[in-house]
Amino acid sequence: MWVKICATTNLDDALLAAELGADAIGFVFAESKRRVTAEQVARITPHLPAGIEKAGVFHTHSAEEIVRTVDEAGLTTVQLHGGLDPALTGQLKRQLPAIKLIQTLHWAADGSEDSALAVAEQLEKIRSNGAADRVLIDSRVGQATGGTGVTFDWESARQVFERYGRELKIIAAGGLRPGNLAEAIALMRPWGVDVASGVEAAPGRKDPEKLKVFLQIART
Repeated sequence: MWVKICATTNLDDALLAAELGADAIGFVFAESKRRVTAEQVARITPHLPAGIEKAGVFHTHSAEEIVRTVDEAGLTTVQLHGGLDPALTGQLKRQLPAIKLIQTLHWAADGSEDSALAVAEQLEKIRSNGAADRVLIDSRVGQATGGTGVTFDWESARQVFERYGRELKIIAAGGLRPGNLAEAIALMRPWGVDVASGVEAAPGRKDPEKLKVFLQIART
């Protein structure tokens, strides 16, 4: 199973995640208490193994800003967190043909909408137009669309994952941690998983033991 350790802010955590077997290291360029700059990430990525993905999480819809950050920070993967925008993904595919694209979709964890229907409709669009290589399903709580540490309704998501997971690489995120990861995988059977706060000792600083256990569970 593909595993991304996200919201990484320092070289030590990035190296540890890579050593423990993560497939991707994520860096948040969107508004967040774990936000980093391209300059900071540029001091980390050259020290990571060549085969590991270096993923940037962006809320912006400016292709120019994303391309500039990818070049400066040494990224290999772009995660779009600001809503589905086929025009943006199309432009990025033209300008960054070697980059892997992850489209984030948000599942309302507070029950404020029929997320199963809303997410399925967006997945259908992505499947139809090939807008992204992968799709990440994250929790939304009110206006907060990432790093909430809150899970969404996995039972409701199960059928959505099953229906679209045959053709799309779907990544589960949102409130995952060592204590619930096995259940999440068993219910949703995602192609990959993504974790940030669930393996932290403090915001922006990973907990080595939590990181180790999370990756062990993901690999079993």
